[in-house]
Amino acid sequence: MSKRLAMLVFGLRLASGPGPAMGHDGPGPGQGTERTWTHASGRLWFEGSFVALRGDQVRVRRHDGDEVDLRLDALADGDRRWVLQRKDAIARLNTEPARMLLALNAPEPDEARFAPDIADAFKAFADKVKIRRDADFFYVESDGMPSHQMMVGITAWQRQIPLPQPYTGANAWRVPLHPVPAKNPLSTNGRFLRGAIALAPNGVPIFNPLNNRGEDSYAIGELDEFGGHCGRADDYHYHVAPVHLEKAIGPGLPIAYALDGYPIFGYDEPDGSKRTRLDGFNGHEGAGHPYHYHASKAYPYLNGGFHGEVVEAGGQVDPQPRAEPIREAQQPLRGARITDFTTPKAGVYGLTYEVRGRKGQIDYTVNKNGSVAYGETDPSGQVRQETYTRRGRGPGGGEGRGANRAADEPPPPPPGDRRPPENPLYLAVDADRNGHLSPAEIARAPKALLTLDRDKNGRLSEDEVRLSHPADAPRGGRGPAAEPPLGDLGSLKVSSPAFEDNGKFSVDFTCDGAGVSPPIEWKDAPKGTKSFALSLWHVPGPGSLKSYWVVYNIPAQVAALPRNTRGIGKVGLNDKKHAAYDPMCSQGPGAKTYHVTVYALSKELDLDPSKATREELLKAMGEARLAQKTLTYQYERGERN
Repeated sequence: MSKRLAMLVFGLRLASGPGPAMGHDGPGPGQGTERTWTHASGRLWFEGSFVALRGDQVRVRRHDGDEVDLRLDALADGDRRWVLQRKDAIARLNTEPARMLLALNAPEPDEARFAPDIADAFKAFADKVKIRRDADFFYVESDGMPSHQMMVGITAWQRQIPLPQPYTGANAWRVPLHPVPAKNPLSTNGRFLRGAIALAPNGVPIFNPLNNRGEDSYAIGELDEFGGHCGRADDYHYHVAPVHLEKAIGPGLPIAYALDGYPIFGYDEPDGSKRTRLDGFNGHEGAGHPYHYHASKAYPYLNGGFHGEVVEAGGQVDPQPRAEPIREAQQPLRGARITDFTTPKAGVYGLTYEVRGRKGQIDYTVNKNGSVAYGETDPSGQVRQETYTRRGRGPGGGEGRGANRAADEPPPPPPGDRRPPENPLYLAVDADRNGHLSPAEIARAPKALLTLDRDKNGRLSEDEVRLSHPADAPRGGRGPAAEPPLGDLGSLKVSSPAFEDNGKFSVDFTCDGAGVSPPIEWKDAPKGTKSFALSLWHVPGPGSLKSYWVVYNIPAQVAALPRNTRGIGKVGLNDKKHAAYDPMCSQGPGAKTYHVTVYALSKELDLDPSKATREELLKAMGEARLAQKTLTYQYERGERN
């Protein structure tokens, strides 16, 4: 069968002045497709069509039909790469039978024309990650363990150790191949404090630079020399842009992809030029690329929000893989600094730390069956040895001896749970602990779930919530049920003049000021609201929660509590067992994060004020909770006399 040459033939015209960056190709009038070309200096711009590459000369046809030759090395990086890709594509076509030749002048997808293929950035880590794609998503499988040294330099340590994670199969990471600009872009400042917001090409997830308490992880010493650490599931992840990967990945390629599908580049543009002005999310269009984010040396360090569409559920991007814990979540070791981390051979690890000049050593081995042999000699010389064994895998993660999910994830069902492990109800609502289903969850929920759903609007009955998330039920005196993780429900809107524009709390309402209760306002409560309740709370560390203010049975016609409120609703007990507002008196360095949650309820609560702790308030609400909204703010004590 004969073969014939395939060639791209388009039209070109010389622009009268600077035009848009390469990335706006479109059909020319009766002449196939046109593209925009950029000189390496960035000063000259041409609109037109590629004819051929001969040696180092690129032939281009102008709109009037004249052809000009441009030196390949005179073009910007993106244009040179495009020409070479076209050359390779034509060469491949010319090796195929004539029946396989395609009409190359048809419009191409934007990502093929203006940006490197998403797989290009992952090629350097082919030994660590597996990639695949379908029509809509790019999937990445990995164990979440980078090749570089981990943990060294951490000074705020919760005693986590890096363990491989099963980000494979249905639990793989996924990135949209065709990102869609959001009508209402979402910031990550105070939101998306759980789970990942981006993925590095070495298969390591990247979390919000703010930890799940709203603190800057880098600023408070939680991160190692590469910007990473472990979550409470012993899952390693970054909290800042992994610019150290640029050397391995190569020039002009992204160092990460945000979970909305847009690429994240380093401090400079892909062609090596200095980046131009960025928007509030550390992103922009330019340098021959459509919208993309950049790394920065100060907050937000990477994408400060999502320019593209994402689904938010339970305080995180949904869906995304889950870490599979095997050890009990640990408590912080105050004053510790990690000084060394070694991997003498595959599956064998050593971590060295110091506390006030005294050395501690952890050595552990990940066995082929997934169990972990753990040994530690602490600074006092006490030796501890444990073997952690997974007892099986339930929905969304494993259960094991003392296993617990990361702080970013809901806990697994306890032993004796009434549900079978693979109950589809659990799978469908597992991302949101307040009983509210996101639109994505409703869309993929099995029919069995919809028949169980009490009101068909995405809210589950109290029993269904308990079945879905048994961590909300009492667990043998282990303390109060956790607040749904900043999970907003319904259309309720809450604000306060006590909060400054920068998210800081006015000192007037703390122990360094008047110490009176702050003004809180709300609106857009759902129909059927019979009363409101309020809780002011703080998470000082893993497994702990402090309550400063509880007010309930606020009449339905009330839409605000004034400064130093008196006589509105019933005042519950703070953690000091006083029926009053307890002004926060932050201890230790750095800003602390606090939350105010307002609840719209379908009834007044029958709750004895002498027993009305925050825990009892949450229990008394039950299925009466119609809506809730949480405000998050920070307070840092200044120098005291």
